[in-house]
Amino acid sequence: MKKILLLIMITLIHNLCFAQEESLNSKKVVEQFEMFYNQNDYKSIFEMFSPETQKALPLEKISEFLSGLNAKAGKINSREFIKYQKGTFALYKTEFEKITLGLNLSINDNSKINGIFVKAFVDESIPKIERNITKLQLPFKKEWTVIWGGDTKELNYHVESEMQKNAFDILITDKKGNSYKTNGKLNEDYYAFGKELFAPCDGEIIKVLDGIVDNKIGEMNSIDVTGNTVIIKTNNNEYLFFCHFKNGTIKLKEGEKVKQGQLLGLCGNSGHSSEPHLHFHIQNTKDINSGTGIKCYFEKLIVNGKLKEDYSPIQNDKISIEKK
Repeated sequence: MKKILLLIMITLIHNLCFAQEESLNSKKVVEQFEMFYNQNDYKSIFEMFSPETQKALPLEKISEFLSGLNAKAGKINSREFIKYQKGTFALYKTEFEKITLGLNLSINDNSKINGIFVKAFVDESIPKIERNITKLQLPFKKEWTVIWGGDTKELNYHVESEMQKNAFDILITDKKGNSYKTNGKLNEDYYAFGKELFAPCDGEIIKVLDGIVDNKIGEMNSIDVTGNTVIIKTNNNEYLFFCHFKNGTIKLKEGEKVKQGQLLGLCGNSGHSSEPHLHFHIQNTKDINSGTGIKCYFEKLIVNGKLKEDYSPIQNDKISIEKK
């Protein structure tokens, strides 16, 4: 699952600013920025830029960036000043209609914007957790194959995302390494499609998203990225994300307690998914756009035919709860 990341960064100033209270200058500029952004008035935002920034970011480019941001995130509902960082960049926790992002603006002495970037907001007040404390079992039966998993970009493209850096994409393959039978043109051709997915531990269901239609093979949903989703919170404040369920198959509701081994739903192909598979990761918040990933270890599992304990799978591992 691709990360949601919008980034433009221009550093044209060198004076450091250590104040952690929002200046009147910053407050005035960001209010104007929000007003023009919500009105889709990108030309007025361009006119707020310093001459150097206008040269580096012509109107066409900034309009393309801001319209893309609006399409993915929606309009700004609210924002909260957090601190100054990267020199004079003011960081705002910004609640857009669809997601929470960090808006960073740098303002010069003439009240002109000379730096801007937008990216996922990481709440530094929430403690980071290096690895799961809760004992986990695999969330499926029989043998599945890890397509993306591990600590390097080569093994796992998720590592570039702060939230999903320890995520897994897992599906079922046959002896030839194929994930489907026949010609692979239908979801039903894929071995993982419709397979049962189970809770790997006790916890509480804090989010259920269902009703998203499964993709046709080769097509992906860029709007509802996680697809049909379940999030489980453990007693150790770990948030377990299960994404891409088959439409209409999730068995639990928000607020329900869940036991290890309890059926969650069926594997599907909803959201930003090119074929039926399970996306699974753990993070320290329930907000997929503002958390930090937690490395996942399973208590006991079979890996490539051998028993492993307290193990974090990597790409190409064939994993199961018990031997065939």
